[in-house]
Amino acid sequence: MSNFEAFFDYIQQISGKLLSDDDKHLLMEHFKPKKLRKRQYFLQEGDVCKYIGFIVKGSARTFTVDEKGHEHTLKLSLENWWLADFESFYLLTPSRFNIEALENLEVLQSTNAQIEEFLKRIPAFSAMSNLISQNYTIANQKRVQAAMSYTAEERYEELISSYPQFIQRFPQNIIASYLGLSRETLSRIRKNFSK
Repeated sequence: MSNFEAFFDYIQQISGKLLSDDDKHLLMEHFKPKKLRKRQYFLQEGDVCKYIGFIVKGSARTFTVDEKGHEHTLKLSLENWWLADFESFYLLTPSRFNIEALENLEVLQSTNAQIEEFLKRIPAFSAMSNLISQNYTIANQKRVQAAMSYTAEERYEELISSYPQFIQRFPQNIIASYLGLSRETLSRIRKNFSK
């Protein structure tokens, strides 16, 4: 129940609306708890993303592997964040990404059909979804701009300003991949920042 209480609090806080007892019952009926061990996949490239997950505990990353075997981290996720390849989830197409647990992970997961039902029947869920969609779009736009026009130092500075918890929670090789840097470049930047 505590996993759901945190989930309900999150929905109400983001949406600014209260969930009724019926809303809570419906969510509990259709969001299923799932545990993944560190390094276990929530989604693998080539599979259709059948579930969206709300992170109750732990962290994950969304990444792809290029033809040379280099990993490119697209997204890092922590508690109270959502996990999915949204393109695959909504269009039911094979995913181009992997989603891997970086720590032991506890999620509440549901299907596309259920999410559509929640959007129609639960005002707080719908309001939350709209706000998350807006925030996700803004964050992606900032990330693309940073990738295209910021120096490596500016990208690192933006990361520690926007997501300081990432520095404590994620290994440096993952941070480097997320920023599009080599580990050596990130190490040099971190050294300069600590002076």
